[in-house]
Amino acid sequence: MSKKGVVLVSGGLDSTTIMAIVKHEGYDIYALSFDYGQRHGQELEAARKVAKHFGTKRHLILRLDLDTIGGSALTEDIPIPKGRKLKEIGSGKIPITYVPARNTIFLAYALAWAEVLNATDIFIGVNSVDFSGYPDCRPEFIESFQKMANLATKASVEGKGIKIHTPLIHMTKGEIIKKGIYLGVDYAMTLSCYNPGKDGLPCGECDSCLLRKKGFEEAGITDPLIKEYPDL
Repeated sequence: MSKKGVVLVSGGLDSTTIMAIVKHEGYDIYALSFDYGQRHGQELEAARKVAKHFGTKRHLILRLDLDTIGGSALTEDIPIPKGRKLKEIGSGKIPITYVPARNTIFLAYALAWAEVLNATDIFIGVNSVDFSGYPDCRPEFIESFQKMANLATKASVEGKGIKIHTPLIHMTKGEIIKKGIYLGVDYAMTLSCYNPGKDGLPCGECDSCLLRKKGFEEAGITDPLIKEYPDL
């Protein structure tokens, strides 16, 4: 019987690399994305492309009204920070693009679906090296959620523990990209931008775009989106 893996997929660089890793390890992929009231829908279009590319058994997109809660530039009409220096991005200060409790909420839904699927493995592309200071990307958060997951579920009480996998958590963006290229990932189908234009073009200036650019430079590889969009 094939292993089942629930994979959180946003359509971005990290979660797409995770999909390639999970596929390579022989899992049947059950992809989970969220329409959470984010300021643009292009990332969900990218997530659909990625899920289709990797032949997922099912791609579930859940609607959550996190925009009603607000508190983030990704869910409210608050300016997205642009043109920040990498030192500032990596300072550890939590930016306005942090969505309150987002990964906690997403993992809770993944946990519920894993129970229904009788799956014991959940994969998420959090990273604690090249990231924007989000507290829910840290190893101690994942460890805490892992402990909670195996106290709060029927599966764990019945002896089937659920494992939260974070293969990228200690990798730099450059290392992540190299891993993806090794596994044959076409990063042209991904979207990392917090604030793309209506035409889908990445802005090239938000924190996520700048970290992506840094990663490709470190990997010594040209970002295929720059090939496609030479104005960046």
